[in-house]
Amino acid sequence: MSDSSLHSPSLGLAAEPELKDYFALLKPRVMSLVVFTALVGLLVAPVHVHPFLVFTSVLFIAIGGGAAGALNMWWDADIDAVMRRTRNRPVPSGKVSPGEALGLGLALSGLSVMMLALSANLLAAGLLAFTIFFYVVIYTMWLKRWTPQNIVIGGAAGAFPPMIGWAVATGGISVESLLMFTLIFIWTPPHFWSLALFMKSDYDDAGVPMLTVTHGHDATRRHILAYSVALAACSLALALTSIGGPVFVVTALVMNARFLLGAVRIWRRDTAQAQADAYGVEKRFFKLSLWYMFLLFGALLADAMLRGLWGGFA
Repeated sequence: MSDSSLHSPSLGLAAEPELKDYFALLKPRVMSLVVFTALVGLLVAPVHVHPFLVFTSVLFIAIGGGAAGALNMWWDADIDAVMRRTRNRPVPSGKVSPGEALGLGLALSGLSVMMLALSANLLAAGLLAFTIFFYVVIYTMWLKRWTPQNIVIGGAAGAFPPMIGWAVATGGISVESLLMFTLIFIWTPPHFWSLALFMKSDYDDAGVPMLTVTHGHDATRRHILAYSVALAACSLALALTSIGGPVFVVTALVMNARFLLGAVRIWRRDTAQAQADAYGVEKRFFKLSLWYMFLLFGALLADAMLRGLWGGFA
């Protein structure tokens, strides 16, 4: 796969792009997790933030996340066209030209960083700028096509939003924000590796050195189990900080038990067993991983609300 194919893909526009095609460039499903974790990071901080600042900050963080998604689709148009999961994205399907995706991504990147700096503070804006740079340059342009550790290191890009939210509220970085970052960072590899297990030949066909391709499915299953154990430890460490509380403790215990059980089930299988049930266990684990992250961050938010109510009664 030559570098030239990245910048001159043979993708013709099938018709005039619609608004929904441009919106799809922003990866709205991925953006939903970015928005939610950033919002939680902002609201659980021990500082009162004006609702208008909360709204504008989360909006600009969402725009920055969407900008990174558009730049990712611009650069990855060649491999997206090969993979079944991504071939209908706006650029490979010909709905949006690569140049339009690039222009939109660059414009929204600059807008989001500048506006967050003006509305919040320079640290939050700097973290957002670094997040976009990390996702587009470090992960998309370099790690993704070079190393099976792509999703491990690249997972940092998706882990920054709660740190950005915390920085909006406090103007700084703390143990709490670092542990929220670490929680998402450790969660990302088993989340994506379970997807890679049941996507079968997609990454092979695209030439992406995902762990399933370079080390095989058995090694990937062992890695999922190891990271799931580390994830449980990280979530329990977060429970011991100032933003932990009874709702988070109970949620973490229940979800980690389910997550570890799912990881053990994957670890005990072989490829023949997985193929026999159409990778049902892996698909369920992938869906569970989505619920895991939303519920744990939702629990942090619930505990913050309880502390606010308790403080009001005190």
